[in-house]
Amino acid sequence: MGKIIALANQKGGVGKTTTTINLAASLATLEKRVLVVDADPQANASSGLGVDIKQSEHTIYECIIDRIDVYKAIHKTEITTLDVISSHINLVGAEIEMLNLPNREVILKEVLTPLREEYDFILIDCSPSLGLITVNSLTAADSVIIPVQAEYFALEGISKLLNTIKIIKSRLNPALEIEGFLLTMFDSRLRQANQIYDEVKKHFQELVFKTVIQRNVKLSEAPSYGLPAILYDADSTGAQNHLELAKELLKS
Repeated sequence: MGKIIALANQKGGVGKTTTTINLAASLATLEKRVLVVDADPQANASSGLGVDIKQSEHTIYECIIDRIDVYKAIHKTEITTLDVISSHINLVGAEIEMLNLPNREVILKEVLTPLREEYDFILIDCSPSLGLITVNSLTAADSVIIPVQAEYFALEGISKLLNTIKIIKSRLNPALEIEGFLLTMFDSRLRQANQIYDEVKKHFQELVFKTVIQRNVKLSEAPSYGLPAILYDADSTGAQNHLELAKELLKS
């Protein structure tokens, strides 16, 4: 039975998609079978893994709204054991279309359930909002990784996300756990970054990953080539950080 992990934070620009792509690629490199589900209408995780989203006939949108066979929406990537279900800009309107559907909060869970047998890990890249698609993602997930940018307003808005997680636990998915808080875009030379790390650690203690994702040029360049950092430059700090994160996740 594969584990489903949502990566969520309604604050944009915290490195959520970067983490999804590179954690997935690292787990696949460690010989795990991994599926990325791109649940963000911007579809950056799809293009970052080399999927031509203009050519994608079947996406997560069709799986949710038209209930097409989920297997038709799976794309292969450059890494043999890493697949992706791409997103589409249509997903923006999906939340309105879902309003009249029965059991609208559990549609994604129903879509992904048969795939648990096929993969060791299914990572869902959530959109930077707490709308119905993110609610679906958290209802489908076993756990959630919360990327936190190492900057002054890092903890702002996290209480909203934690409150959403609490509501989903009480009403829709009692088994949902927080996998961990992940410090991203970390620059150890900055005193402020270290202060933020200490503050997050103080608040959330053992829920904070030991691994931090440092600021890294190669990490931001890789998606424009449709590659995860480990294929773009395996020796780069960004690639190595995510490999460490994957190992830490496997130990937990």
